[in-house]
Amino acid sequence: MGRLEGKTAVITGGNSGIGLAAAKRFVAEGAHVFITGRRQEELDKAVEAIGSGVTAVQGDVSHLDDLDRLFATVRAERGRIDVLFANAGLGALAPLGAITEASFDLVFDVNVKGTLFTVQKALPLMQAGGSIILTGSTTGSMGTPAFSVYSATKAAIRNFARSWALDLKGSGIRVNVLSPGPTTTPGLFNALARMGSQDAIIAGLVAQTPIGRMGLPEETAAVALFLASDDSSFMTGSEVFVDGGMAQV
Repeated sequence: MGRLEGKTAVITGGNSGIGLAAAKRFVAEGAHVFITGRRQEELDKAVEAIGSGVTAVQGDVSHLDDLDRLFATVRAERGRIDVLFANAGLGALAPLGAITEASFDLVFDVNVKGTLFTVQKALPLMQAGGSIILTGSTTGSMGTPAFSVYSATKAAIRNFARSWALDLKGSGIRVNVLSPGPTTTPGLFNALARMGSQDAIIAGLVAQTPIGRMGLPEETAAVALFLASDDSSFMTGSEVFVDGGMAQV
Protein backbone atom coordinates (compact mmCIF):
# COMPACT_ATOMS: atom_id res chain seq x y z
CA MET A 1 0.00 0.00 0.00
CA GLY A 2 1.29 3.45 -0.92
CA ARG A 3 1.90 6.18 1.61
CA LEU A 4 -0.95 8.28 0.16
CA GLU A 5 -3.35 5.44 -0.61
CA GLY A 6 -6.89 6.73 -1.13
CA LYS A 7 -5.99 10.34 -0.40
CA THR A 8 -6.86 13.42 -2.42
CA ALA A 9 -4.09 15.90 -3.20
CA VAL A 10 -4.13 19.29 -4.90
CA ILE A 11 -0.92 20.64 -6.46
CA THR A 12 -0.88 24.15 -7.89
CA GLY A 13 1.72 24.69 -10.60
CA GLY A 14 1.53 20.96 -11.21
CA ASN A 15 2.07 21.10 -14.96
CA SER A 16 5.90 21.17 -14.90
CA GLY A 17 9.05 21.03 -12.80
CA ILE A 18 8.73 20.22 -9.11
CA GLY A 19 4.92 20.28 -9.20
CA LEU A 20 4.78 17.71 -12.00
CA ALA A 21 7.39 15.50 -10.32
CA ALA A 22 5.37 15.64 -7.09
CA ALA A 23 2.14 14.81 -8.91
CA LYS A 24 3.76 11.73 -10.45
CA ARG A 25 5.11 10.64 -7.06
CA PHE A 26 1.81 11.23 -5.23
CA VAL A 27 -0.15 9.23 -7.82
CA ALA A 28 2.41 6.41 -7.60
CA GLU A 29 1.82 6.37 -3.84
CA GLY A 30 -1.95 5.95 -4.24
CA ALA A 31 -3.36 9.49 -4.27
CA HIS A 32 -5.77 11.06 -6.71
CA VAL A 33 -4.15 14.37 -7.67
CA PHE A 34 -5.68 17.58 -8.99
CA ILE A 35 -3.13 19.76 -10.79
CA THR A 36 -3.47 23.37 -11.89
CA GLY A 37 -1.56 25.59 -14.26
CA ARG A 38 -2.17 28.60 -16.44
CA ARG A 39 -1.45 26.93 -19.79
CA GLN A 40 -3.92 24.28 -20.95
CA GLU A 41 -1.44 22.79 -23.42
CA GLU A 42 1.09 22.17 -20.66
CA LEU A 43 -1.60 20.70 -18.42
CA ASP A 44 -2.61 18.28 -21.17
CA LYS A 45 1.01 17.16 -21.55
CA ALA A 46 1.28 16.69 -17.78
CA VAL A 47 -1.86 14.54 -17.64
CA GLU A 48 -0.49 12.39 -20.46
CA ALA A 49 2.82 12.01 -18.60
CA ILE A 50 1.16 11.09 -15.30
CA GLY A 51 -1.47 8.73 -16.68
CA SER A 52 -4.38 7.70 -14.47
CA GLY A 53 -5.21 9.19 -11.09
CA VAL A 54 -4.97 12.84 -12.12
CA THR A 55 -7.42 15.64 -12.91
CA ALA A 56 -6.27 18.91 -14.49
CA VAL A 57 -8.05 22.21 -13.87
CA GLN A 58 -6.73 25.20 -15.81
CA GLY A 59 -6.38 28.38 -13.79
CA ASP A 60 -4.23 31.14 -12.34
CA VAL A 61 -3.83 31.13 -8.54
CA SER A 62 -3.79 34.92 -8.47
CA HIS A 63 -7.38 34.93 -9.83
CA LEU A 64 -9.80 34.07 -7.05
CA ASP A 65 -12.52 32.96 -9.46
CA ASP A 66 -10.11 30.36 -10.85
CA LEU A 67 -9.44 29.09 -7.32
CA ASP A 68 -13.17 28.87 -6.64
CA ARG A 69 -13.59 26.79 -9.80
CA LEU A 70 -10.71 24.52 -8.81
CA PHE A 71 -12.06 23.76 -5.37
CA ALA A 72 -15.63 23.38 -6.63
CA THR A 73 -14.29 20.67 -8.94
CA VAL A 74 -12.46 18.95 -6.09
CA ARG A 75 -15.58 19.11 -3.89
CA ALA A 76 -17.78 17.65 -6.62
CA GLU A 77 -15.41 14.84 -7.59
CA ARG A 78 -13.75 13.88 -4.28
CA GLY A 79 -15.42 15.81 -1.46
CA ARG A 80 -12.25 16.56 0.49
CA ILE A 81 -8.55 17.47 0.36
CA ASP A 82 -5.97 15.50 2.33
CA VAL A 83 -2.85 17.15 0.90
CA LEU A 84 -2.52 20.67 -0.45
CA PHE A 85 0.77 21.53 -2.15
CA ALA A 86 0.69 25.29 -2.81
CA ASN A 87 3.54 25.22 -5.28
CA ALA A 88 2.69 27.75 -8.01
CA GLY A 89 5.14 30.62 -8.22
CA LEU A 90 7.27 32.74 -10.50
CA GLY A 91 10.06 35.29 -10.40
CA ALA A 92 12.10 37.64 -12.52
CA LEU A 93 15.62 38.98 -12.16
CA ALA A 94 15.89 42.76 -11.65
CA PRO A 95 18.37 44.65 -9.46
CA LEU A 96 17.32 47.51 -7.22
CA GLY A 97 16.87 50.51 -9.48
CA ALA A 98 15.37 48.45 -12.31
CA ILE A 99 12.33 46.96 -10.54
CA THR A 100 9.04 47.93 -12.19
CA GLU A 101 5.65 48.22 -10.53
CA ALA A 102 4.21 45.72 -12.99
CA SER A 103 6.83 43.06 -12.23
CA PHE A 104 6.46 43.63 -8.48
CA ASP A 105 2.68 43.25 -8.68
CA LEU A 106 2.91 40.09 -10.79
CA VAL A 107 5.34 38.28 -8.50
CA PHE A 108 3.55 39.24 -5.29
CA ASP A 109 0.12 38.46 -6.78
CA VAL A 110 1.12 34.92 -7.75
CA ASN A 111 3.53 33.99 -4.96
CA VAL A 112 1.96 35.69 -1.94
CA LYS A 113 -1.66 36.48 -2.75
CA GLY A 114 -2.01 33.26 -4.73
CA THR A 115 -0.60 31.11 -1.94
CA LEU A 116 -2.70 32.80 0.73
CA PHE A 117 -6.00 32.36 -1.05
CA THR A 118 -5.15 28.87 -2.31
CA VAL A 119 -4.79 27.76 1.30
CA GLN A 120 -7.70 29.76 2.65
CA LYS A 121 -10.13 28.50 0.01
CA ALA A 122 -8.96 24.90 0.46
CA LEU A 123 -9.46 24.85 4.22
CA PRO A 124 -13.20 24.03 4.20
CA LEU A 125 -12.34 20.80 2.35
CA MET A 126 -9.62 19.78 4.83
CA GLN A 127 -9.86 17.95 8.14
CA ALA A 128 -7.69 16.51 10.89
CA GLY A 129 -4.69 14.69 9.45
CA GLY A 130 -4.44 17.03 6.49
CA SER A 131 -1.10 18.38 5.30
CA ILE A 132 -0.44 21.76 3.69
CA ILE A 133 2.91 22.22 1.94
CA LEU A 134 4.07 25.66 0.81
CA THR A 135 6.90 26.05 -1.68
CA GLY A 136 9.59 28.34 -0.30
CA SER A 137 13.13 28.86 -1.53
CA THR A 138 16.69 29.23 -0.34
CA THR A 139 16.32 32.85 -1.46
CA GLY A 140 13.94 33.47 1.43
CA SER A 141 16.87 32.96 3.81
CA MET A 142 19.73 34.43 1.77
CA GLY A 143 20.62 37.63 0.01
CA THR A 144 20.43 37.10 -3.74
CA PRO A 145 21.50 39.79 -6.21
CA ALA A 146 18.83 41.06 -8.61
CA PHE A 147 16.26 38.75 -7.02
CA SER A 148 15.00 40.78 -4.08
CA VAL A 149 11.31 40.82 -5.00
CA TYR A 150 11.09 37.05 -5.48
CA SER A 151 13.16 36.53 -2.32
CA ALA A 152 10.81 38.76 -0.33
CA THR A 153 7.82 36.69 -1.44
CA LYS A 154 9.52 33.52 -0.24
CA ALA A 155 10.33 35.12 3.12
CA ALA A 156 6.60 35.88 3.35
CA ILE A 157 5.81 32.22 2.61
CA ARG A 158 8.06 31.18 5.49
CA ASN A 159 6.16 33.40 7.91
CA PHE A 160 2.82 32.21 6.56
CA ALA A 161 3.71 28.71 7.74
CA ARG A 162 4.77 29.90 11.19
CA SER A 163 1.64 31.99 11.64
CA TRP A 164 -0.78 29.51 10.09
CA ALA A 165 0.57 26.69 12.27
CA LEU A 166 -0.78 28.74 15.19
CA ASP A 167 -4.03 29.63 13.40
CA LEU A 168 -4.58 25.90 12.75
CA LYS A 169 -3.71 24.80 16.28
CA GLY A 170 -6.20 22.17 17.41
CA SER A 171 -7.46 21.44 13.89
CA GLY A 172 -5.13 18.52 13.23
CA ILE A 173 -4.02 20.18 9.98
CA ARG A 174 -0.28 20.68 9.54
CA VAL A 175 1.49 23.32 7.45
CA ASN A 176 5.15 23.24 6.47
CA VAL A 177 7.48 24.88 3.94
CA LEU A 178 9.49 22.96 1.36
CA SER A 179 12.41 25.08 0.16
CA PRO A 180 14.34 23.90 -2.89
CA GLY A 181 17.72 25.17 -3.95
CA PRO A 182 18.86 25.37 -7.59
CA THR A 183 16.83 22.75 -9.43
CA THR A 184 16.72 21.68 -13.07
CA THR A 185 13.22 22.89 -13.89
CA PRO A 186 11.88 24.28 -17.19
CA GLY A 187 10.98 27.51 -15.42
CA LEU A 188 14.58 28.12 -14.35
CA PHE A 189 16.09 27.20 -17.70
CA ASN A 190 13.60 29.35 -19.62
CA ALA A 191 14.32 32.35 -17.39
CA LEU A 192 18.08 31.92 -17.80
CA ALA A 193 17.76 31.45 -21.55
CA ARG A 194 15.98 34.79 -21.81
CA MET A 195 18.94 36.41 -20.07
CA GLY A 196 21.42 34.86 -22.47
CA SER A 197 23.85 33.76 -19.75
CA GLN A 198 22.50 30.35 -18.81
CA ASP A 199 25.79 28.44 -18.65
CA ALA A 200 27.58 31.03 -16.52
CA ILE A 201 24.73 31.37 -14.01
CA ILE A 202 24.31 27.60 -13.66
CA ALA A 203 28.04 27.22 -13.09
CA GLY A 204 27.81 29.87 -10.36
CA LEU A 205 24.89 28.10 -8.69
CA VAL A 206 26.71 24.77 -8.76
CA ALA A 207 29.80 26.42 -7.27
CA GLN A 208 27.72 27.69 -4.32
CA THR A 209 26.26 24.23 -3.62
CA PRO A 210 28.31 21.90 -1.37
CA ILE A 211 26.97 18.81 -3.14
CA GLY A 212 28.39 20.28 -6.35
CA ARG A 213 25.46 19.95 -8.74
CA MET A 214 21.93 21.10 -9.47
CA GLY A 215 19.04 19.31 -7.84
CA LEU A 216 16.48 17.22 -9.69
CA PRO A 217 12.72 17.87 -9.43
CA GLU A 218 12.29 14.25 -8.35
CA GLU A 219 14.55 14.85 -5.34
CA THR A 220 12.34 17.67 -4.12
CA ALA A 221 9.23 15.59 -4.89
CA ALA A 222 10.53 12.86 -2.60
CA VAL A 223 10.63 15.33 0.29
CA ALA A 224 7.18 16.64 -0.68
CA LEU A 225 5.94 13.07 -0.29
CA PHE A 226 7.45 12.93 3.20
CA LEU A 227 5.66 16.15 4.19
CA ALA A 228 2.41 14.97 2.61
CA SER A 229 2.42 11.62 4.38
CA ASP A 230 1.99 10.56 7.98
CA ASP A 231 5.77 10.12 8.14
CA SER A 232 5.91 13.83 9.06
CA SER A 233 2.95 13.73 11.47
CA PHE A 234 4.82 15.60 14.25
CA MET A 235 5.88 18.49 12.03
CA THR A 236 4.16 21.83 11.61
CA GLY A 237 5.45 25.36 11.11
CA SER A 238 8.74 23.90 9.88
CA GLU A 239 10.92 24.54 6.84
CA VAL A 240 12.67 21.69 5.07
CA PHE A 241 15.48 22.56 2.64
CA VAL A 242 16.27 20.45 -0.42
CA ASP A 243 19.13 22.62 -1.56
CA GLY A 244 22.34 20.58 -1.71
CA GLY A 245 23.52 22.57 1.32
CA MET A 246 23.44 25.97 -0.45
CA ALA A 247 21.66 27.89 2.31
CA GLN A 248 23.07 25.81 5.17
CA VAL A 249 26.81 26.52 5.19
